[in-house]
Amino acid sequence: MTASAPRAHVARAAAALAAGMGVGRFVYTPILPLMHAQAGLSAAAGANLATANYAGYLIGALAGALAPALVRSSAVLRGSLLLLTATLAAMPFTHSAAVWGVLRLLAGTASALVFVVAVASLLHHLRGHPPHLPGWAFGGVGAGIALSGLLVLALRSTADWRAAWWAAAALAGVLTVGSWNLVPEETPTVPATKTESTARTYRWFGALFVSYTLEGVGYIVAGTFLVAAIGQGSPGLLGSGAWVLVGLAAVPSSALWARLGRRWSRPGLLLTALTVQAVGIALPALTGGTAAVLGSAVLFGATFLGVSTLALATGAHLRFPRSVALLTAGYSVGQIIGPLAVAPLLRHGYRQALLLAALVVLTAAAAAAVLRIGFPHRVVAAEHAAVPVRQR
Repeated sequence: MTASAPRAHVARAAAALAAGMGVGRFVYTPILPLMHAQAGLSAAAGANLATANYAGYLIGALAGALAPALVRSSAVLRGSLLLLTATLAAMPFTHSAAVWGVLRLLAGTASALVFVVAVASLLHHLRGHPPHLPGWAFGGVGAGIALSGLLVLALRSTADWRAAWWAAAALAGVLTVGSWNLVPEETPTVPATKTESTARTYRWFGALFVSYTLEGVGYIVAGTFLVAAIGQGSPGLLGSGAWVLVGLAAVPSSALWARLGRRWSRPGLLLTALTVQAVGIALPALTGGTAAVLGSAVLFGATFLGVSTLALATGAHLRFPRSVALLTAGYSVGQIIGPLAVAPLLRHGYRQALLLAALVVLTAAAAAAVLRIGFPHRVVAAEHAAVPVRQR
């Protein structure tokens, strides 16, 4: 690559992740209250639409794991981005909850395929470059969350829920153009060879898989109900504003965590990020007030993408086959389990649900602590020009 090529690659991947995740996946969170108030969507139907999206995400992740050729295809990336944009634009044309469910299922599948193609491309083409570069690409998710959240905030006083979906589709379309020439991961020319450390690699990856799956359970509870929980205790724009703050905090977070990975071990940083995230999720359940809301938004936004960056980079570091798709599949299973697990608690409000989510994330941190035992840090040092890595 030329000096400017890595930055161009990062920009295209960031645009893809902003479209696929920040807008296509997460714009539903700020639009949902509008659909409740203006489109007659019930709370149960809203939860079902969220579940449909998570199920679609699992389908896309499993497709990437079972058919690696999909992860290396420009046609799959472009087709998924176009499909995603079309599903956003189609939401206002019906009042059928069943049709909405199908659209969100398709959107989830497309989001997952965009994610695994973009991340695999980053980890492949930027290997050997400074680790903060793919971190900035992950920040595209936060940028998409912030931009789509600001769009909904701007439109809620002058337009209705339909305009919000069309604005989201337009934003996704612009980002699709920006990511159109992203180059996917190349097909490996040399088959992987087995080594004496294969059994230990499986144990390390198993601990990582458990940790990241549990993160999916806990994170999605906050990602789904944080705005509603804040709105319940602080009516007005604070909930929507906090969601924008989540996105803004997420933009630089992945690059920061990745940069820290040059000096400290990724498992240790993963443990730290998960612990901080658990505090952020529990904060609005333990104390009230604007300061707690804003603190929760910053801590959650500053860690949820960082956790993904660290976990996926650790999987690639272990050279585990199809690690991105497998970890994303486990993460998506967790996202389906999370809302179902806390559903019985919601009749009492959101406090117990958030506390349970924080406990699950702490359990994920415990799994990350297990991952640190005997982890092969020497490979990290080799990849980053012998920069010392401290196990903490």
